[in-house]
Amino acid sequence: MTEALKELGALLEAQRPDCVIGWDVAYDELNVDVALNNIVAFVEFLKTDVNCRFSTLVDITAVDYPERAKRFDVVYHFLSMYQNQRIRLRVAVREDEVVPSIIDVHPSSNWFEREVFDMFGILFSGHPDLRRLLTDYGFRGHPLRKDFPTTGYTEVRYDETQKRVVYEPVKLVQEYRQFDFMSPWEGAEYILPGDEKSKANG
Repeated sequence: MTEALKELGALLEAQRPDCVIGWDVAYDELNVDVALNNIVAFVEFLKTDVNCRFSTLVDITAVDYPERAKRFDVVYHFLSMYQNQRIRLRVAVREDEVVPSIIDVHPSSNWFEREVFDMFGILFSGHPDLRRLLTDYGFRGHPLRKDFPTTGYTEVRYDETQKRVVYEPVKLVQEYRQFDFMSPWEGAEYILPGDEKSKANG
């Protein structure tokens, strides 16, 4: 399988040098880095070319690298049931860049692109209905950015006196606790308030 993927990677680089920035095979998976402006043309090529026929869009997601100039990688996974092969495309995107939507090539990308927008804040040009998908109305921020607080900004609860759902700023009822993940059978030595009394009596 690895050899077949290497042949495919070399073929894609030779036939579409305008799109392919680089490629590699890792863990029996072909990864192709694609130029942002050519992603739609390359996805269409993968779908229609007789040597590829990647007709099934499996998923679109993203990865956040806050320290990089091109902060995000938008990641596409495709399956060719005809060739029994999978491919992963990576597009490096700056925080202020807009990714062309592939909805005209793969209509199933509609919800995937909405999910990436909702979770990471990455915009897709040409998308017909780019709204939040997983978070609530009026939600502030994007949960999968690595600068988003793990507690969030607001919490939702049902108020018995008002008989409705209310939104409130997050209030932690206790400080973050430090957990040790030792097995209780290994005899972790906890020091609890009052232990000094038992030692004094002993």
